[in-house]
Amino acid sequence: MGKYNFTALRVRQSAIKSKAAGAHGELPPWVNVVRDIPPAQILVRDRPQQHQLVRQRMKTFPGKPTPRAVFEVQEKRIKPKKASRMFLPVEIKYEEDQLRKEFFKDHPWELARPRILLETSGKDFEQYDWKRMQQPGKKLDGESVVQRQLWLLNNVPNMTKSRAYDVARREFYRLRLQEDIERRVAAEEAQATGATFGPTRLEIGMQLENQQHEIWKQWAKTEAQVVDQASASGEEETASETTPLAA
Repeated sequence: MGKYNFTALRVRQSAIKSKAAGAHGELPPWVNVVRDIPPAQILVRDRPQQHQLVRQRMKTFPGKPTPRAVFEVQEKRIKPKKASRMFLPVEIKYEEDQLRKEFFKDHPWELARPRILLETSGKDFEQYDWKRMQQPGKKLDGESVVQRQLWLLNNVPNMTKSRAYDVARREFYRLRLQEDIERRVAAEEAQATGATFGPTRLEIGMQLENQQHEIWKQWAKTEAQVVDQASASGEEETASETTPLAA
């Protein structure tokens, strides 16, 4: 084994000696920072801490009048890693991650809907109460289903994951249907008063598809002509080679 290299630990002393020797006109601005916050002196690097997945559930017990909150801790199984990946930061997981994955796997088109990522204070979630699906100031989306399902799992006694998913989806479908009805009624009322609307998203999609189809037809026609010309020239060469010369 080689010797330890303490160059990084002694960088401040090296800068001060260089200044005293006249190599530099002034000290670097980070010298005082390194003095206040010195580098770590521990030469042995510990492995990253394994994060636990904690789940809260409400359960009823025999002889107890009211349900109680039970915290279930799921230890993460430590997988053997290569030496080069041993000290990588551990992935932090939450219970919502699996719920979110299942919902968007069943509803992939929800990801195509526009979403608002801007928050006013960064603590908008504190204003939401997931006892109900629809929240004031928040647009209905897949995240509403995830948070509603998580609230059911954490607060309803003996609630299972599949049952909470069914309840949240049923509420989500009902609100989506209500939004569609309100949108159609608003469009009909606007048309009745003389408003005109442009093409719908479906019509725009069909127009784009037709344009690409016409481009493909032109390309296919050109390619077919090239193939026909190549085959015709090949037949002419073959015929000229097989034709006997006149005596």
